[in-house]
Amino acid sequence: MISFPQRLLEGYRAFSANRLPTEQSRYLELSERGQSPEVMVIGCCDSRVSPEVIFDVGPGELFVLRNIANLVPIYQPDANAHGVSAALEYAVTVLRVKHIVILGHAQCGGIRAFVDKAAPLSPGDFIGRWMSMFIKPGEVVEQRDHESMQDFVTRIEKAAVFRSLENLMTFPFVRSRVEAGDLQLHGAYFGVSEGSLFVLDKAAKEFKSARIGE
Repeated sequence: MISFPQRLLEGYRAFSANRLPTEQSRYLELSERGQSPEVMVIGCCDSRVSPEVIFDVGPGELFVLRNIANLVPIYQPDANAHGVSAALEYAVTVLRVKHIVILGHAQCGGIRAFVDKAAPLSPGDFIGRWMSMFIKPGEVVEQRDHESMQDFVTRIEKAAVFRSLENLMTFPFVRSRVEAGDLQLHGAYFGVSEGSLFVLDKAAKEFKSARIGE
């Protein structure tokens, strides 16, 4: 019989002994009243980029959706199952979140696979099919002249945030609330090595440091 990961057991026991006692009333409240987070974060599955850690939040503060390369597909109501769209629908129409943050990051494996045109990992090519959403029909994404590979990858990582923000607005229930002023969309980019956060300035169309004084 395969045992439950020991690191998780140790972590839970530390949580139970140290943090839970100070937050027990919060968990009880969340259990009785349900959740009502004001912010949804759509981030990457990457284990180094945890929204709860980056934003130092407690239980019930964020509604988090994570997938490969923090991508949001276009609105496509059909007979297929759409996990991202389902989570988005729930956050916007049921929880009535006031903010949606697309959180991109450096060293993204999904973006690197896309940039490198990596061979499929399986016959289903799940990653390749997923990443194809990033490109519009007829769009060509290539490395620019005199652009280093690192700069190219970083540019595409940030472009994925812009594309997801654009795709969010194809959802009627998102667009209607944004236009009514009840919902705001945001972009952010996390630098893994420095632990730095950059927030998208929509007017300037560039990411600016979230640190005070920068």
